[in-house]
Amino acid sequence: MKRRTFLQAAGLGGAAAAITSPAIAQSGPTINWRLQSSYPKSLETLFGACTFISEAVAEMTEGRFKIQTFAAGEIVPALQVADAVGNGTVEMGQTGSYFYIGKDMGFAFGTAIPWGMNSRQQSAWMYRAGGLEIMNEMYAKYGIFALPGGNTGTQMGGWFRKEIKSKEDLSGLKMRIGGLGGNVLQKLGVVPQQLGAGDIYPALEKGVIDAAEFVGPYDDEKLGLAKVAPYYHYPAFWEGGAELSFEISEVLITRPSSVTVSVGGATTALATA
Repeated sequence: MKRRTFLQAAGLGGAAAAITSPAIAQSGPTINWRLQSSYPKSLETLFGACTFISEAVAEMTEGRFKIQTFAAGEIVPALQVADAVGNGTVEMGQTGSYFYIGKDMGFAFGTAIPWGMNSRQQSAWMYRAGGLEIMNEMYAKYGIFALPGGNTGTQMGGWFRKEIKSKEDLSGLKMRIGGLGGNVLQKLGVVPQQLGAGDIYPALEKGVIDAAEFVGPYDDEKLGLAKVAPYYHYPAFWEGGAELSFEISEVLITRPSSVTVSVGGATTALATA
């Protein structure tokens, strides 16, 4: 499927409709994809989005389009999901695009930037102001097509092994933090570390890192962070509305054959792989 026509479908019916519209419009062989998340199954709010889209796609296609879900590390390491999607190791991934700013700083805008947008503003930019198309023009360089995959809202400042009372307390502090927030805190003396969710607790427990930010109380408690870092600081200026992404390998959407799909009374010409 061509990326621009795929975007039209996404606007009509969201991620699930965009993926399944061709399968609804015509009969064909069963499609089987593998989707790996950057998050463990214990985080049902985050990994649960994978389960939701898998079940929705199967229902909308009467079982002809099956997406098998895998947790972080089951196929590739948590922070290599975008690479696995781009090189075709997996057909689909769920991740935070800002984990990959080492490839291109533009990846940060797919999730959150310091002092950036809240969740409503992020959605408005993506769906109404051309943000989604802009991001996919960049993602295409890395073999990826992406759709928004849910927003956490404003995140917390994180868990610390010692209380932070002044800027001086940040000097030399080793902190797990994703995206450009680490670049900002580095100016204050923090040593940013990029770790997958499943690696945060043992790193804090062993003293490999001194602090960690993840999402918020519910998910952070699931990871057990309060057990090894008793001081919680909030809010975070670096993630005002962190958005996850469902990434799809471009290999699967660049071999067109024309079909017509009707969604909500609107007829749209699409190309399918």
